[in-house]
Amino acid sequence: MYNNRGPADTRRLFTGKDALLLDENGVTLATVDQFTAQVNVTNAKYQPLGDTQEHSQLASYSVTLTISECTVEDEKFIQDMFTMFSVGQPIWWTFQGVLKGRNGSEQRMIFRDCVPDGQIDLQNFTAGDIIKRQWNLACNCPPELQALLTPVTAANSSTT
Repeated sequence: MYNNRGPADTRRLFTGKDALLLDENGVTLATVDQFTAQVNVTNAKYQPLGDTQEHSQLASYSVTLTISECTVEDEKFIQDMFTMFSVGQPIWWTFQGVLKGRNGSEQRMIFRDCVPDGQIDLQNFTAGDIIKRQWNLACNCPPELQALLTPVTAANSSTT
């Protein structure tokens, strides 16, 4: 077999409730039912004389967070937003995204200086559904990688 990493234990690929979104103080934002952290990379393209291949070089990148908040009660997010409306000063949030591996390891990323960006739900209601508020945030600092998920070893491979 050439690729001995291919048949990894697929039981480790599926998630349950094994992720957290924390504020800068490590407090779980319990009303968040999903979050996504994405990077958008933009390259500058160039083609030197005499070379038929087009090349790319990093020009910029941006990091965004998308959060779906279950609105049980109005909490810090919306209170900060309305303070921003009345005072006219931007909001700066810091988040920690944590993914838990089935073997006890965790991947932790820190997102600093996040500001509201684009469309944000102030009120969103569908009869008979869970009340949710969608947030889009731009991160003004590079994400920091604090911890990595580790592979399953023979010692913990029997853990489910």
